[in-house]
Amino acid sequence: MGLDRNVGGIDRIGRAVLATVLAVSTLGAVLRGRRGLATLTLLASAGLAFNAVTCFCGLNAALGLDTSNEG
Repeated sequence: MGLDRNVGGIDRIGRAVLATVLAVSTLGAVLRGRRGLATLTLLASAGLAFNAVTCFCGLNAALGLDTSNEG
């Protein structure tokens, strides 16, 4: 099973930026001892980073969306 590209352009940049913001939020949550919040933000950050790096999003694929030809 190959991962067909369906994320690109501004969508990809937005996911990368949001992944970075969530990673910083994860660090803040860890430093404050909020382990539950840290876990959630870490998982969200990892998912968005995966989308940005691989240019593939499972939800986009399920919904038939393709932003790989944008900007």
